[in-house]
Amino acid sequence: MKLKNWKLIYGVGLIGLSLILYCSHYLLFKDLRDIEFYFLFDIAFIPINVLIVAFIIDGLLNFHEKKQLLGKLNMVIGVFFSEVGTPLIKALNVWEKNRTARQDRLGFNPSWTDKQFSDALKWLRQCTCDLDCGNDDLENLRNFLIEKSSFLVSLLGNPNLLEHDAFTELLWAVFHLMEELRFRTKTKGLPPKDYDHLNGDMARAYSLLLVEWLTYLQHLKNSYPYLYSLAVRTNPFNLAASAEINGP
Repeated sequence: MKLKNWKLIYGVGLIGLSLILYCSHYLLFKDLRDIEFYFLFDIAFIPINVLIVAFIIDGLLNFHEKKQLLGKLNMVIGVFFSEVGTPLIKALNVWEKNRTARQDRLGFNPSWTDKQFSDALKWLRQCTCDLDCGNDDLENLRNFLIEKSSFLVSLLGNPNLLEHDAFTELLWAVFHLMEELRFRTKTKGLPPKDYDHLNGDMARAYSLLLVEWLTYLQHLKNSYPYLYSLAVRTNPFNLAASAEINGP
């Protein structure tokens, strides 16, 4: 209420000051026509002023703010892939039926262009992930996700991520997979339908992971070459990948 009263007083004061200045102008020069001319001239400029401030300047400010927000989001996404995303890709990749094709299409290298990234992303969005863990023991996967549960919850509570729908959807998919595994009393010797259900949950998370992972890698390629260099050397789809730098 105090804030509204302050604005009201401030507005009335400005209008009063304007009236005083107009009256002073008339008393000094006795020229009402001149006052009317400039008054209408100022009013005529208001729509143009609104256009400049509300659309052009505000648009530039929003663009700058979104760019800053995107930078912060990419930092959060980078931490996610370091802590959860990349290890989870490696874990789920073991059960990918079409693993060979993915290794061929996702074997990115330092010379990849934006077009190659775009083509690979298009291919990822069109193809279907098909995972089959058979009757494998999922204990290691469950333990890993439960260990990272606090980290995942903290990411879901990050208000900046509300601006990134695709990544939020990925977090929910990974979190749901963790919940499915956590609430099971055993992770081996499950009924076939149960394995089918878990395969679907893993395929959903895996598909979203790969799209966001490759999008993030393209960002690293363009903005942080030294981070991209490490990503190339530790590519989970490169069977000969090694963090060590070999050669002359």
